[in-house]
Amino acid sequence: MASLGQITLPRAPSLEMSLLRRRFDRPIRTRIGFNGRIVSEQAQVSVKASVSQKAIEEEARVLVGTYARAPVVLSSGKGCKLIDAEGKEYLDCASGIAVNALGHGDPDWLQAVTDQAAVLAHVSNVYYTIPQIELAKRLVASSFADRVFFCNSGTEANEAAIKFSRKFQRYTHPQDKEVATGFIAFTNSFHGRTLGALALTSKEQYRAPFEPIMPGVTFLEYGNVQAATDLISSGKIAAVFVEPIQGEGGVYSATKEFLQSLRSACDAAGSLLVFDEVQCGLGRTGNLWAYEAFGVTPDIMTVAKPLAGGLPIGAVLVTEKVAETIKYGDHGSTFAGNPLVCSAAIAVVDKVSKPSFLASVSSKGIYFKELLVKKLGGNSHVKEVRGEGLIIGVELDVPASPLVDACRDSGLLILTAGKGNVVRIVPPLIILEEEIERAVEIIFQKLTALG
Repeated sequence: MASLGQITLPRAPSLEMSLLRRRFDRPIRTRIGFNGRIVSEQAQVSVKASVSQKAIEEEARVLVGTYARAPVVLSSGKGCKLIDAEGKEYLDCASGIAVNALGHGDPDWLQAVTDQAAVLAHVSNVYYTIPQIELAKRLVASSFADRVFFCNSGTEANEAAIKFSRKFQRYTHPQDKEVATGFIAFTNSFHGRTLGALALTSKEQYRAPFEPIMPGVTFLEYGNVQAATDLISSGKIAAVFVEPIQGEGGVYSATKEFLQSLRSACDAAGSLLVFDEVQCGLGRTGNLWAYEAFGVTPDIMTVAKPLAGGLPIGAVLVTEKVAETIKYGDHGSTFAGNPLVCSAAIAVVDKVSKPSFLASVSSKGIYFKELLVKKLGGNSHVKEVRGEGLIIGVELDVPASPLVDACRDSGLLILTAGKGNVVRIVPPLIILEEEIERAVEIIFQKLTALG
């Protein structure tokens, strides 16, 4: 990939230092402690510091060690700001891994959740509830889909899509002894951690400890039109799973040619085309759905992360030809689509789907990338800034973790992606321009962490 232009700007005063000054450049106040002794404010800070350490130590004793967590205990948030147990503020450009589209504590979201929780939170899918129907109506009206299936997460959505794809092939070929059961996925893909979705996830280190997993998946190079067309035409592929924009894989965008070729090949062979928009969908790219920018519609689309603004939900959007093959008992979920999460999701969809909101995401995304190029372009470790809307990747020629850690210590939360060499920036969609400028400045100041 081509390097960015060599741009060098004077270093601005360190934001970290200004934060430290605000905290410590003030008189030391005192209070009377419980034992009657005078306690300084600085002493209080050191006492408070034990809160996070205690939580971290207790977590290690009672939780399964599946997460390599950052050493931060977060306690509250508002907008794009998070606050830890000691009162330190962070600018959140991770948004719960692209979940908190409206930031933290959005008043309309909060009102929807509290109002619904006060009357009815859960009854299971044995019964009808209005919020579930209303949310499904919105998703159908705003997309290619005719029907919706609700679940609880992105990986569950992809598990459902796997089942729907195989059921579709059996339903539409009732006389055939053998029907298409294979799947195509692509390099750098991430579709989830349950066994079916894991089988579609390309990173071997995620899959190897749990093999044998679901058979029948072939990984092809992301963007390789010829290889995909040839395999689809074999007639053995039930469905092709593809992310229009890969998030976990390193913020890579498909081309129109690639997605259009998949659509044409699937139509010719009778395979289904599944778009995984768990991370890139619902406004993240500046379009409501990422597929809109490519002029290609799938047969199935999986969505999840931002849909309920922080509450667990997933959804599988399908065309009528897929939906008619799914019958009572073919799939289900106890918690899925309950009134509480659906009311939250309605609040999110109603805000995000407004043209003015989407236009603001697009313009802020352009500004964010331009500023990153301007400020980081002169650094030899920075190879490319890419992305659409507010899903942005900064590719480095070295591991990104030291930079991510340094930014966190300076009050900015960002993520890694790809092979660990990509900085992933997925802030709340409500981020302000001045917050974008602050984020870029911190990243710029902390480039020294790369060596």
